[in-house]
Amino acid sequence: MSRINMGGVVKGGLLAGLVINVFEMILNGAILAKPWQEAMDALGITQGAGTMAIYIIGAFVIGILSVWLYAAVRPRLGPGPGTAIKVGLFVWVLAMLWPGVGFLAMGIFPASLIVVGIVWELIEFPLATVIGAWLYKEDAPDTAASVPGMPAAPEPKSTTTPPQPPTS
Repeated sequence: MSRINMGGVVKGGLLAGLVINVFEMILNGAILAKPWQEAMDALGITQGAGTMAIYIIGAFVIGILSVWLYAAVRPRLGPGPGTAIKVGLFVWVLAMLWPGVGFLAMGIFPASLIVVGIVWELIEFPLATVIGAWLYKEDAPDTAASVPGMPAAPEPKSTTTPPQPPTS
């Protein structure tokens, strides 16, 4: 079994994070900007550049973790978009659905904002994971000789008998 290509995880994860950030800017910075501002004003909350930086960095972290999880499960589920979609849905449940249900239960924000976000991210996360997984590539398979601390594999023995000298 080959090892996870961490360089590939970072590259694919940054691409997945970029997709998440673009989708979030479209949803929360354009489509829902006014309702979110009204909800924040009602709570007396002001979000500054620091808060936005946390959201942006967090999206890149989620992208990297999604591609890492894809790389970890692909030996069992197989490489490809089907596996990436499953991983994206799993990450969506943990990162978006569960916290969203908590926000709905608390009633702090309008339910419509939370539900629209949850549904939007149901598409966003699997898509971002598929795109990040597309960039991820495995390294060449490991051999016994390339595993640190393991001796090289012995040369296979020949099954042919060596030529015999002529007898007189």
